[in-house]
Amino acid sequence: MSGRVGALLIHGLGGTQYDLGSLNKILKKAGVETHAITLAGHGTTPEDLVSVRAEQWIDAVVAQYRELQPQYDQLHIMGMCMGALVALALAERVQHSAAQGKLVTLAPPIYIDGWSTPWYAMLRSLFYLIPGVAARMKVEEGEPYGIKNTLVRAVVKAKFERGDNFHYRWVPLSCVRQVDRLRAWAMGGARNIKAPTLVVHAREDELTSLRSADYLKGQIADARVVVLENSYHMICVDNDRDQVANSILEFFGFPPQEFRPRRRERGGDAAGEAPPQD
Repeated sequence: MSGRVGALLIHGLGGTQYDLGSLNKILKKAGVETHAITLAGHGTTPEDLVSVRAEQWIDAVVAQYRELQPQYDQLHIMGMCMGALVALALAERVQHSAAQGKLVTLAPPIYIDGWSTPWYAMLRSLFYLIPGVAARMKVEEGEPYGIKNTLVRAVVKAKFERGDNFHYRWVPLSCVRQVDRLRAWAMGGARNIKAPTLVVHAREDELTSLRSADYLKGQIADARVVVLENSYHMICVDNDRDQVANSILEFFGFPPQEFRPRRRERGGDAAGEAPPQD
């Protein structure tokens, strides 16, 4: 591939660039200049998310995109989880097209209907209507932390217990409301996406089922789906992370990379240390 290539990487709710595992480093090795953004309310404390609105996230990525886009022959957009919803909104807002770059959505939660979603999650719209409740109510992270690989999950759990600032342990329900607004915008605007789009989604995603991938496939004119068979929601750090990386490289027009073999733990899951935060 000739010309200067860049990628704008967007993390998930309550997260950091850790959500994207080693993709930053992998893309740089392939010759892609990466640009990460820390969305409003992130990288500090969960309380800072209480008053944040989805418009702030979209406005921030639109501003960064418009600053970066003239510098590249191709500028790709990539988002993980909530970041995938922001990426969809961005691509629609700026009319991102094949001439400008491609779009990658990783585990996009168009529907929040995965196998671990509690039945009472459907009641959250009622809590939104009660003044003050959504700001005070906490939605906590818990097992399996979106990770099927037991060793990586143990590393993540240890990070939470140490209080490492790689991902919030909880988010306010008021912020989940903003994600629901993003979901509605993504569903309504997907048909307007012009850029070639890659959707990577795990069959066993505990947060959002394959209905999300199927929806985007049906709405976006040029969309392809990669289904992962050995991961949960956090696909960039789970068992299939090498497949995720090579699917993206191939989509961007780069050759696949070879990754070092990983130890296998008892029980048969591929194992290894969690990828470093880039």
